[in-house]
Amino acid sequence: MKTEDQAWRSLQAHASAQLRVGFADRVLRAARGPATATWTQLRAHGAAQLRPGFAGRVLRAARAVQAGVPSLSGQFAIGAATAAVCLLAVVYFHSRANRLAEERNLAGWQQLAAEVQEPDAS
Repeated sequence: MKTEDQAWRSLQAHASAQLRVGFADRVLRAARGPATATWTQLRAHGAAQLRPGFAGRVLRAARAVQAGVPSLSGQFAIGAATAAVCLLAVVYFHSRANRLAEERNLAGWQQLAAEVQEPDAS
C-alpha cells in the first residue's frame, strides 16, 4: 500500500507528464503581461480608432448620469425603510412561530389533562 507522500508524488508525476514542453514559460509570460512596446502600440492603435471629442462626450455623459444619483439622505432613507421592513418580517414570523408552538403545547396539555381525568370518572 502506498503512503500518502508516494501517492502525491505519483499524482504530481502523472500531472506533469500531461503538460506540454514550455508550459511554465508560457504561464510566466502570460502572468507578466505584454511588454512596454506592445502597450505603446495598443494605445496608439486605440487612439486612432476614436473620433475627435470622444473624451469630452464621455465626461459630459458621466456628469449627466451623476445628476441622477440619489443623495446621501435618500440612500439613508431607503436603507432605513429596508431595515424596517426586514424587522417587521422578523417580528411577524417570530410571533407566528410562537403562536403555533403555544397552540401545539396547549393541545398536548389538554390531551394529557383529558387522559388524567378519565380514570377519575370511572
